[in-house]
Amino acid sequence: MNVSEKQKYIQQKAVERAIKWSRHALSELAQESFTVIDVELALGLAEVIEDYPHHHRHLPDCLVLSWISSEQPVHCVVAINEMNNYILVVTVYQPSSEEWYDDWRRRR
Repeated sequence: MNVSEKQKYIQQKAVERAIKWSRHALSELAQESFTVIDVELALGLAEVIEDYPHHHRHLPDCLVLSWISSEQPVHCVVAINEMNNYILVVTVYQPSSEEWYDDWRRRR
């Protein structure tokens, strides 16, 4: 699956609400100012900004950028489980300007 296909798959599964959450992601989310519902809705418009090779991980995954509101970016590492027809939110966080350029797509 190429980056464009991953992006479409993530968006589609988000719209279908075929989303599971890792314990780590839920733990990280507890430290943020947004909710599970906020992130799940935002994933419907997610943009893949980093792709991680399948051969290094159990499931193919990627880092996506989306928006909780027009001014609140959110990053999620999302794993794709095509066999079971869902996506898994591995981690979630609000990116900081110390680590990311102001477009939130490129690391410093």
